[in-house]
Amino acid sequence: MIQPGATFKDNLQQLPPVDGVQRIDLLDGTGSVVASIENQPGKQGSLAVYQYLKQAFGSLDASAADHGLAVFAEHTADARNRPGAHPNVDRLLEIAAGGAPLRIEVVAA
Repeated sequence: MIQPGATFKDNLQQLPPVDGVQRIDLLDGTGSVVASIENQPGKQGSLAVYQYLKQAFGSLDASAADHGLAVFAEHTADARNRPGAHPNVDRLLEIAAGGAPLRIEVVAA
C-alpha cells in the first residue's frame, strides 16, 4: 500500500496505470451496478484510485474508503466543502461514514 502524501498529483504518480481499463463498475450488495467510472479525461484520476483500492483492499469498505480519501488529498477537503463537486470522493465519504460497502469490478479495455 502507498503512503499518501499531501497532494493528489503526487499520490497519483504512485498508483498503477489505467491503460488497460475501460471502466470500473461499483456494485451494491445485490450485485446491481450503482455507479461506473469511465476511462476518459477528467475521470482517470478517480479511475486510478478505485483500481488501486480494488487491488489493495478487494472491495470498497470503510477502511478502503478512509485510505482512498487520504489518496484524494486536497480533493477530499474540497468535496467536504462542496458536496456534489466530486462525486467519486463523495461516495468514499459516505462509505467511510458508515454507508454500505460496494464491490469494485475492473472492466478491461
